[in-house]
Amino acid sequence: MATATVTPTTLTNEEELYWLALRMMPGLGTRRSSLLLERFRGVRAIFHASAAELEGAGVPGALARSIASGCSFEDAAAQQQLVRDAGVHLIPLGDARYPELLRRVFDPPPVLFARGRVDLLSSVNVGVVGTRHPTPYGVAAAERLAGDLARAGITIVSGMARGIDTAAHKAALAGQGMTVAVLGCGVDIVYPSENRKLAAEIAAKGLILSEFPMGATAFPQNFPIRNRVISGLSCGLLVVEGAQYSGSGITARLALDQGREVFAVPGNITSKMSWGPNLLIKQGAKLVQDWNDVVTELPTEAQQRLIAAGRQRIMNEGLGANSATSETLAASKPADPMQRIHQAILRQLKVDASTHLDTLVTACEEISPSEIIASLFEMEIQGLVKQLPGRNFIKVW
Repeated sequence: MATATVTPTTLTNEEELYWLALRMMPGLGTRRSSLLLERFRGVRAIFHASAAELEGAGVPGALARSIASGCSFEDAAAQQQLVRDAGVHLIPLGDARYPELLRRVFDPPPVLFARGRVDLLSSVNVGVVGTRHPTPYGVAAAERLAGDLARAGITIVSGMARGIDTAAHKAALAGQGMTVAVLGCGVDIVYPSENRKLAAEIAAKGLILSEFPMGATAFPQNFPIRNRVISGLSCGLLVVEGAQYSGSGITARLALDQGREVFAVPGNITSKMSWGPNLLIKQGAKLVQDWNDVVTELPTEAQQRLIAAGRQRIMNEGLGANSATSETLAASKPADPMQRIHQAILRQLKVDASTHLDTLVTACEEISPSEIIASLFEMEIQGLVKQLPGRNFIKVW
């Protein structure tokens, strides 16, 4: 772990250049950067050292000569201009804004590029990860848990990938909560491209974060590197769905190495997407059925911060009309004919498997197809039902 001197949050132009030059130096990885920062007690001293001094610190000869020559400053100047043009915040390892949890990991990124609310780096964070190809059950679980955690004051950290990541980000935003997207590319690049609207919303209301420089492409090898930042930022990591050997499994192992709590949502034993979280539970991960299963296992300091921020208010007011579930609707007394139609349809729908419209029409033969369609539309607006491609429907958990 680097022991770079912590500096005020406002960097001078020259300081920014030094940090960017460190980041842009070819062949200089995060671990070696940390070791050099620890050895020379600051980024300036690294570039003011001679090649012989750098070699004495364990840097290979060719790399030592490259650092001493300052060859990366041209790229650093170009990056600095891109950062300014995009309104991006540069947060080096020695900056007071750098998240303390991430600073303590084995190989913290020397520089973070941040777009949006930098203050979220110091919030109570929980990572939510999972497969890019989730089942309806997995999406429902991610949406419910991420939304509930966000309403409890927790910032949801994920990777903005397809599937579970996207569901978690959207649920946090829908609940007026906070979310951080950690990218495997530059913060000015949207990957996957279909998340362009989501990325804009996160940049406006949350935070987009990356250790990769501006313009960096989303190469496959970047994502395992990115995953350690998701877990490193977080007090705990929640795995929703994933195959036995998957990116979410890698992130869970990284979280364990970093001393983080690991949580998992149990799944159908016949589904390959459940193998990852079910295996984690067998190995000791905390089984999660609702948001409180996560909160009760967080560090005491994090729990105290959540309580101070209004956890009691969330628990008292977060169960009002805006968060009505299909269960509360089904338990209420039918107020009109449409209410009875809602209940009849909800009895046919499942949370973990989709039901085709034709199946609903057959099962609810006492209700006309037009009434069924009208009821489905109304319940979708209320958030009780979700439509999937091909005229399939599931009940929202």
